[in-house]
Amino acid sequence: MIPTEWQGHRRASDGELVGYLVPGDGQTWTPVTVFGLAVDDALDRDDAERRLDEVGLSHLADRWLLERPGRPEPIVVRIVEADPSVLRVASVDFGADVEYGTVFALDVPVDGTLRRA
Repeated sequence: MIPTEWQGHRRASDGELVGYLVPGDGQTWTPVTVFGLAVDDALDRDDAERRLDEVGLSHLADRWLLERPGRPEPIVVRIVEADPSVLRVASVDFGADVEYGTVFALDVPVDGTLRRA
């Protein structure tokens, strides 16, 4: 579940939630995706908001690598659903030992098991 101290940032044009601002040292904020992965280093608030506006929801269309316990290689996945408590990703990896389309549910904020492909 998204921590209560994280502040949601919405796109001005349509009010869509595009990410969160994670408070830092009182002067900085880290912009993160709707599922909790940092999109940049800590920035001042205006720059962090601007960064989220630039990135928008584009990361939802990216391919990701999912680390799974007991697997030497990560699985290539795509995001199928993101909400404040769970991120669902589906395997799009024909070479993996899991069936194509298998859905994995990850707690939000996502830990180090998911990274950009």
